[in-house]
Amino acid sequence: MSEQDNIAVVQKAYNNFKEGNIQGLLDLMPDNVTWQLPEIQGVPFAGKRSGRESVREFFVGVEANQETLEFAPREFVAQGDKVVSLGHYRWRVKSTGQEYSSDFAHVFTVSDGKITGFQEYTDTASAARAYQRSAAA
Repeated sequence: MSEQDNIAVVQKAYNNFKEGNIQGLLDLMPDNVTWQLPEIQGVPFAGKRSGRESVREFFVGVEANQETLEFAPREFVAQGDKVVSLGHYRWRVKSTGQEYSSDFAHVFTVSDGKITGFQEYTDTASAARAYQRSAAA
């Protein structure tokens, strides 16, 4: 597939996420997909996951723990089987009511029209603060 085809796969994945179509998103992944966020203290869905079912659990965890206020992939750069998406998001943590936002870089690996790997780079300190319950709580 061409680099533009790979970008189209990633954009389709984002559209499925924004529409709440998690099955459609998972259908763009093989069974052995690798999905990795940084380890973030207090964030229950952070870290590395392997396999489509584990990635499904990731998205269930995101939905259970935070509300999307803004999710904007803004730029896509492709080279070979890699697609890098640069963007910005803002979330509200359901358990604390606190919000956090960050620019992000998402690195996707796309092979034969499927997302075989994902890694996120973001402001982990901002997320950790939003998940931390205050001492008064």
